Amino acid sequence: MAKIQNVNNRNFRMFLLISNSGAKKFDLMRHEGEKLNLNTNLLKERKARIRKAFSLEKPDRTPVVLMADAFCATHMGVKLSDFCSSLTYSNQVMVDSMKELQADAICHVTGYAPIMPLSFMSRVKLPGVNLPDNALWQLDEQEMMTTEDYDIILNKGWMPFMTDYMENRLKIQLEPLFAELAEWPQYIRNFENNGTAVLTPVNGTVVYELLNGGRSMPSFVKDLYKIPDKVEAVLDVIQKETSGRLRHKIHEVKPEVVFLSPARGASEFFGPKLWQRFVWKYLKATADVIIEEGADVCLHLDAHWERDLEFFRAFPKGRCLFDTDGATDIYKIKAVLGDIMAIKGDVPAAMLALGTPDDVYNYSTRLIEDMGPGFILSSGCSIPPNAKVENVKAMISAATGK
Repeated sequence: MAKIQNVNNRNFRMFLLISNSGAKKFDLMRHEGEKLNLNTNLLKERKARIRKAFSLEKPDRTPVVLMADAFCATHMGVKLSDFCSSLTYSNQVMVDSMKELQADAICHVTGYAPIMPLSFMSRVKLPGVNLPDNALWQLDEQEMMTTEDYDIILNKGWMPFMTDYMENRLKIQLEPLFAELAEWPQYIRNFENNGTAVLTPVNGTVVYELLNGGRSMPSFVKDLYKIPDKVEAVLDVIQKETSGRLRHKIHEVKPEVVFLSPARGASEFFGPKLWQRFVWKYLKATADVIIEEGADVCLHLDAHWERDLEFFRAFPKGRCLFDTDGATDIYKIKAVLGDIMAIKGDVPAAMLALGTPDDVYNYSTRLIEDMGPGFILSSGCSIPPNAKVENVKAMISAATGK
């Protein structure tokens, strides 16, 4: 009898252990479910706030959207060499950074360095590979494309040329890179599951950037003078192919906003005739594709664009965002375009790195007051990796009041 009783007692203790474990697991699941519901509501609130600003309506407060990748690494105490080693790892670091900062949204979902060659057709020097562990990555622009390549593109198309170019000239291992890029939808969900909106989950390409980087800017500009008709024919081929892929991507991801950055297409780099023929033509064509497919456009416009601001009035009202890095006077943008498109910017990188929290807070507050509806507070271009965390928080606080 004692033996049977011991067995029964042991079974009863096992039953209690399993029951308690199940109860704890249930409590954990309930807690996670409640947290997910809170984050879902927060995400909806933040998306609605950004949508109102984008549409030139008055939101409950000015939204804050960060453009940051290297800063997230330094914020989280991660070496840039580790951050650049994997898109998946950089995504997690950025998610953790945004959890702490509590801005409304972020622009991009991974570190930029590993995918820069796809945009600029150039090598990139990476921390831990060609640079010290915590040095910022650098575009290593050289004349890697030749004028003979123009004929190859005209005869064979852009994608066959680009694939061969990436693998054999730039020595990019495309298979593992594309395997990580296939995880892009999960990278977006990782932010959204924590209540952070992703402003631009899809990137478009202004096609002259591809030749500009591959040929190098000096050689490309010479081509515009010496063989303009051939360059335009090549750009037309690339535009047709990339527009088709962009339409497919928009159908697949269904983004509200698409990122479009003519990084070196500003007015200050080209005479008016060249700018209209080789920059504006393709910038407008790509933006039109995005709008036709039902998404809006974040025009990330680095450098000085004041000469040609009037051209942007060609876009429909409430469908574009002028995202300035500070080189273009934000008040002039407001005067020329403030009635038809939202404006994003423009806290200077130098102020975020070298200023005080009061400097940043006062500058941000003044922008919010002066810009009014249709304004999204952000840094001028990306937050620099050496920005002070307290300065970034001061920028966010100017909008949130927290």
